[in-house]
Amino acid sequence: MKSPCILTLTLWLFTAQAFAQNWPDEHWSTAPVSPSPALQALEDYAFPPRDDVTRKGIRTDALLVIRDGQLVYERYAGVTNADTPHLTWSVSKSVMACVLGVAFAEGRFQWTDSVAKFYPPFNAHPDIRLEDLLHWASGLDWQEDYEYAPLNSSVVAMLYTHGRADAAAFTAAHGVASKPGTAYRYSSGDSNILSAALRTMVGEQAYPDYPWTALFEPLGIRSAVWESDRSGTFIGSSYAYMTARDLARIGLLMQRGGRWGDKQLLPKAWVEFNLTPFAHVQNDAVNEVPGGQWWLNRLPPRESDLATRPWPDAPQDTFAALGHWGQAMYVVPSTNLVIVRYADDRDSSYRHDQLLKRVLAAFAGEGAQ
Repeated sequence: MKSPCILTLTLWLFTAQAFAQNWPDEHWSTAPVSPSPALQALEDYAFPPRDDVTRKGIRTDALLVIRDGQLVYERYAGVTNADTPHLTWSVSKSVMACVLGVAFAEGRFQWTDSVAKFYPPFNAHPDIRLEDLLHWASGLDWQEDYEYAPLNSSVVAMLYTHGRADAAAFTAAHGVASKPGTAYRYSSGDSNILSAALRTMVGEQAYPDYPWTALFEPLGIRSAVWESDRSGTFIGSSYAYMTARDLARIGLLMQRGGRWGDKQLLPKAWVEFNLTPFAHVQNDAVNEVPGGQWWLNRLPPRESDLATRPWPDAPQDTFAALGHWGQAMYVVPSTNLVIVRYADDRDSSYRHDQLLKRVLAAFAGEGAQ
């Protein structure tokens, strides 16, 4: 057993290390990198010439890289600039997971709780737990297609037609396709049920300000806007906006295990849950490895060690918040990198792995694996 003196010294060293790290205050400290062939290769990929009439090809609106807590690269295009709160689309889901993490720290729920405990319309589905929603595994019969089949799309109906008044209620009315927790089925509806459950967890009075008081203000985020449906529930699946610099603060929080300065804002158990692969992913969907509303570069436990990771040119510990039309925030703890990309990609030409490969070469060295 360690002596009291050694334990005290260990705690002091941990606290000193926390303060020694770079943390943004009102602004990020900067340490711009010098031009290099690797940086030019990154820019050639992220900012190519594009025909805005056809809207085909890669269109990056913002690219920002944080290394060791410092802003080392930043570039904008079009009407987007450092002060633009950009629509994050489904990156919103990962942001909501962080908001829920603060509620978890406050003891407001356990991830094994029944959803019906916090959202009564789910009384018809008593076996669906919060962790099932977090894994996009509620088992509800949901169709997430956008442009491919808009007339059959559950998410299009939820956001723009039948469900726009109350996204959670619209989702709860869906039938059952599989047993809860046994199959991954990506669903913006699951994410909006989580947002509605949060409303009960924190109470009607606190809810309208809760993302700000719980998460945004402690991180120094000033630009955030989050749209609600007509019922007053945040559209947790899709409609958070913030600047690239502010979104990077959430990435740094997750890169450092839920800690912000000397405070453990998100419990380590919550971060670990978010970053653990959901076990029940079909073999043909291994290019999408869900955690708890985050996307992972680690394979589910039952997959062969020989299987290809979603982003093979990035380290295994890489994880991401991803959204429609190319929105992305990548976190690479082993290289202390946080990457934010805002975009308007209208085709399938953009590849996460290709951007990550070039960022790693420019900012972490080619051998960063």
